[in-house]
Amino acid sequence: MAPQVAWIGLGNMGRGMCKNLVEKGQLDKPLIIFNRTEKRATDLSKSLPSGKSTVASSIEELVSESDIVFTCVGDDEAINSTIDVAVKAGVKGKLLVDCSTVHPETSEGLAKKVTEAGGEFVACPVFGAPAMADNGQLVCVLAGPKESVEKVKPYTKGVIGRANVDFGGQAVGKATTLKIIGNTFILNMVETLSEGHVLAEKSGLGTENLHQFIETMFPGPYTAYSTRMLSGDYHKREEPLFAIDLARKDARHAQALAKAAGTRLKDVEVADAHLAQVKAHKGESGDIAAIYGAVRQEAGLPFEN
Repeated sequence: MAPQVAWIGLGNMGRGMCKNLVEKGQLDKPLIIFNRTEKRATDLSKSLPSGKSTVASSIEELVSESDIVFTCVGDDEAINSTIDVAVKAGVKGKLLVDCSTVHPETSEGLAKKVTEAGGEFVACPVFGAPAMADNGQLVCVLAGPKESVEKVKPYTKGVIGRANVDFGGQAVGKATTLKIIGNTFILNMVETLSEGHVLAEKSGLGTENLHQFIETMFPGPYTAYSTRMLSGDYHKREEPLFAIDLARKDARHAQALAKAAGTRLKDVEVADAHLAQVKAHKGESGDIAAIYGAVRQEAGLPFEN
């Protein structure tokens, strides 16, 4: 019998992933969705093809009616509380798949809770921006028991993502370790672009000339972030693509991992200091790309270009 699939968490990433799960996941039953703010779930359901989704009024209701439950929430506290409620509702014989970006120890703790309650757990953090989530172009990192990971694959590559990084048979914490380290590459990329554009402006080269080089040498994320900086998107948008508090959470996790391993991430330390400046200037609406504004300020330029 086809499994009943459900989704918890409809942030910038979760909404697009849900859309693709409904449109390309070949589900035999309507996707059950839940979000802490119910209106977001209701609005999403209305935007999806008729009869392809239903909205649960609680996590307990969703879990009780589902076989496979995907979660994608903002931080460690949120996923811990979500899984605690799910376990109390009963997860025996069910598969829980967490797509959140959390500390590896959190993932291991979640797996322990779920398996001790008779369920299965797979960590499935994803790489990619919200636009990639909308277009089904994410990279999914899967870790956990091989048999459990195989049950998740029909919903990853070709559905919510374009590719899998398969850690099947490895500890779930390996997936979130890769996600945390991988996100430092994004953070360092934004820092490098910010410093480069400020130097290009101050030295007289000009930011458009540097952008031409970036387009030629580094098409993809580098060019996309460079465009966001030069267009002013980093300070104009009301809803951040990569919110400042989430970026700082990832930076803290990365630095904690490094400290525990006996090393340092000095580039991340510099970038995180700039994230703190962004938070002071923009508050919760700040975006990771606004590191550019912080570097501009340090160079005597206005935060907003």
